[in-house]
Order: sequence, then structure tokens, then C-alpha cells
Amino acid sequence: MKVLFFNYEYPPLGAGAANASAYILEEFSKIPGLEVDFVTSSIDRNYHLKEIGTNVKIHRLPIGKNGKKLHYQSKKDIIIYTLKTFFFSRKLIRKAENSGQPYNLTHSFFTVPCGFVSLIFRKQYNIPYIISLRGSDVPGYSDRFIFLYNFLKPLVKFIWNNAAEVVSNSEGLRDLARKTDNRQDFGIIYNGVDIETFKPAPEARPNDKFIITNGASRITARKGYGYLIEAVNRLQKKYPNLLAKIMGEGDDKKRLEGLVKNLELENNVQLLGRIHRDKLAPYYQEASLFVMPSLNEGMSNAMLEALASGLPIITTETGGTKELVKDRTNGLIINMKDAEDMAQKISLLIDNLELRNKMAVANRELAKTMSWGSVANQYFDLYKNVTAAKLEK
Repeated sequence: MKVLFFNYEYPPLGAGAANASAYILEEFSKIPGLEVDFVTSSIDRNYHLKEIGTNVKIHRLPIGKNGKKLHYQSKKDIIIYTLKTFFFSRKLIRKAENSGQPYNLTHSFFTVPCGFVSLIFRKQYNIPYIISLRGSDVPGYSDRFIFLYNFLKPLVKFIWNNAAEVVSNSEGLRDLARKTDNRQDFGIIYNGVDIETFKPAPEARPNDKFIITNGASRITARKGYGYLIEAVNRLQKKYPNLLAKIMGEGDDKKRLEGLVKNLELENNVQLLGRIHRDKLAPYYQEASLFVMPSLNEGMSNAMLEALASGLPIITTETGGTKELVKDRTNGLIINMKDAEDMAQKISLLIDNLELRNKMAVANRELAKTMSWGSVANQYFDLYKNVTAAKLEK
């Protein structure tokens, strides 16, 4: 089976969807009979080819990046990626057809722009395609794109309607997608987690600090980290050893830095910037608590990594979090945009070691059921079903 896979983000570009692609491709490399060409963006002005095993090729196309703003792709970046991916992939398709080993299907992470490329190849070469919904490609998901969604909705629906399969990474994101098209059939394949890399290490926690982590994430207004900083401000006199370490880059980081400075929280809040995914595990292991005050979320990779690391969770009830966190069982649910409620819940867990330990055990057990190997095999099964359906026509 031969698959052409698109995602404009791949580490170190991007965040959750990029990391998900990386893990899935690693698992794909272990599947006999599967050959994958993955087309993504370069982090510099050159084309790069990386191979994983003998059956996965990662093609990085230059879109004008220069090492800055790797977390964020501008409209210009996305347009350039779309054009270059179309022309580059068309060559791959023609070469494959001439060799007598054509692509069975294309797979796009994000409806736009990647799904648009898949749609074109469906029309030109009759190659069926799968769309994986990742969050911002679903109308209504991100405040940043509210105006743009009004124009994109008809295109988004058209791409979904022509797909062989449309797959969400959570029930919450699927429900949001249904608000755009309630006639479309949406499947679900959850994100996975690397339970061997992300695992508890209680000995790594410092005795003189109670560390809160957010995991690897984009720093945008949608993530709600300003409310976390305000919650820490309410708690720092009672708990002077409290330290929130916020990882990631994004367009809200500068504002958060100003907030930390204005509240004089330099000893209680650290904005760490981007941490390479190969170096993430120790940041979870040193922490005693994971907090995600997001205003909207799909299936958060960071939360899954926190579960695997045996961390109790404090989060808003949004998107995939509703499927992962049961209030008072493996975490605490907080009101959205409510720093006071968050402060109260953080205080409850700081003061209750027994409850923290109970949640930690529950989360590690939950993570064990959600490996990336399982995710990759679910996609491979979907590939086989789509291929079989085409042959029957």
C-alpha cells in the first residue's frame, strides 16, 4: 500500500499536530507493506529528505522559514506550502503511476490547506483521501480565525463531502465539526502517547518547589495561560515555593511576560520558550501538577503526556479534555476564564497529597491504553478499508 501524507507542520515546526505526525510516522515505519511519502515544510530555505526505516520518506519543502516563529505559520507560509506541495506531489504521483505502483490514497492533517491539495488530486487522478481534523481547521475552533471561517466554511464542507473518510481526534472536536455540517459522517481516532518516554519519576521532584507544568504548547490567548499566572499571583504568598513553568512559543508570550513582570512573579512563573520534544519528559517528571486552562481544545498531546507521566490534571471542560478527565477522579475541572476557581483547585491539590497520588495512579493507567502504535494501526486499518472500497467501485 502506498500513501501520500500531507501536514504543513512537522517538528520543530508546529505543536500538537506536528508531534502527532512524527509519532505516527515512526509507527508506520514498523508496518510491513506500507509505504509513505510525507510532504511537509522545511525550517530553512532548502529541501530536505529524511527517511525513517525503509518505507517512510519525509519531504521538507522550503516555504521561506528562517528558524523564527516555528510555532506559527503565517497565511503567506500556508499559501506557499500549498502551492509547493501541489507541484511537488504531482511529480510524485506521476512518477508512481509510471512505475506501475500508484498511490492508493492521500491523507491530510488539517482540512485547509492540506485537504484542499487532497481534493485536487481526487479530482485530477481519482485518488481517494482521508481528512484528519486537528482543531483550527474546524470552523469555530479558534478566535484567531473567526472572520476567516465565514469564507472557508463552504470550502471546508466541500472538502469533507468529497473525502473517503473524515476523522476527528476527539468527540468534542467532532461535535464542533457537526455544527458546520451535521450530515457529514465523522469517525474518531484519538491521539496517542509515548508511555515509554513519558513516565513517572517521583524522585525527580524537588523538595523545595511545587512545580506546575503546562506541557509543550503554543502560547496563544486561546490557551488561557494568563489566568494561570493570575492564579499563581493569588497563591504565591500562601505557597512561596509554588513555581509555574510554562513551555512554548506563541503570539501571546510577550503579553504574558509583561504580566509576570507587572505582578512581580519572576520567582513563581517561568516562561521557558520552546522545548524540543526529545527533552520534554524531565519537565513533566519534575512537576507535581499539570494545568491546562484552555478556552478550546481538541485532544491535547500535552495532556496525554501529563497522564502518562502520572500527573494530576486541572483543566477546563472543553474538547477532548471531557473524554480524558473525570472530575475528582483523575483531575479537577475548573471554570473557564476563572483565575480564582483555578487558584482554589490548585490549593486543594497542594494540600492533599493523598488525592494527588490517587489521581496520578489513575492517569498513568489511563495512558497505558492509548499508545501511538494503536493509533497508527487504526489509521492503517482505515487505509485498507478506503482502498478496498475503491476497488469495489
